[in-house]
Amino acid sequence: MGGMDRKISIFAAVIILGATLLFFAVLRPAQDVIRVDNPRPNQSIETPLFVAGQARGTWYFEADFPVKLFDGNDFLLGITPAHALGEWMTENFVPFSATLPFAVPSTSKGRLVLEKDNPSGLPEYADELIIPVYFKEAREIPEDVMTVKIFLSDSRFVGEPYFDCSRTAAVERQVPKTLAVAKAAAEALLRGATQEEMNQGLVSNINSGVRIQKIIIENETAKVDFDEQLEYQVGGSCRVAAIRAQITETLRQFPTVDSVVISINGRTEDILQP
Repeated sequence: MGGMDRKISIFAAVIILGATLLFFAVLRPAQDVIRVDNPRPNQSIETPLFVAGQARGTWYFEADFPVKLFDGNDFLLGITPAHALGEWMTENFVPFSATLPFAVPSTSKGRLVLEKDNPSGLPEYADELIIPVYFKEAREIPEDVMTVKIFLSDSRFVGEPYFDCSRTAAVERQVPKTLAVAKAAAEALLRGATQEEMNQGLVSNINSGVRIQKIIIENETAKVDFDEQLEYQVGGSCRVAAIRAQITETLRQFPTVDSVVISINGRTEDILQP
């Protein structure tokens, strides 16, 4: 019986050791595999946000991983890859950095999400580190709000013949009450679609992180100037048509606007090329 008891004890020890190794290798907290130096938790941030820290090589895939910024209403304000600043094929910590431009937030609080790159898509390999942040430019609680419309791309019929890429659908947004209602609506558009809207097939083809630099309405024409993020890695005639339609229809909801001129850093002629 002594030999049998010894075998059982050895077997139990192996099981415990295996479970312990599994916990530290797979289920350990994200803080054990990624450390962020900037921003710190509850730091006030502004665009563009510089993100820096260290992550173990297992957090990367092809030397990068995604960084996302959400406001308190779960709008995705910006997304960018963080890049390894050294050899990433290791289990040691490797420095990383990223520069994240982001759209105007709808709340004063938000969260920065650093996701483990997971090309498999399997949930058991997913991991993330969440850092709470504050936005310098946002008011804590708007004193009064108003309802405006934004226009999202309607992809529900994308598989049909002769699909119209410029087809849009209106959804409502609550924004702080202001006389600059056209700018408020356009900024709401740049925050994109909610998850529920995306589930219904209503999406935004506009890049995250876009900012309005200037908007002027005169003689029933809205002239709106964006930063370069609007055309970053944008290609294809269908997407370009969708972006133009979203912006144009959002601004044309107002009776003082009949036409829309879009520019990027003051340029109108060579922007948003298919």
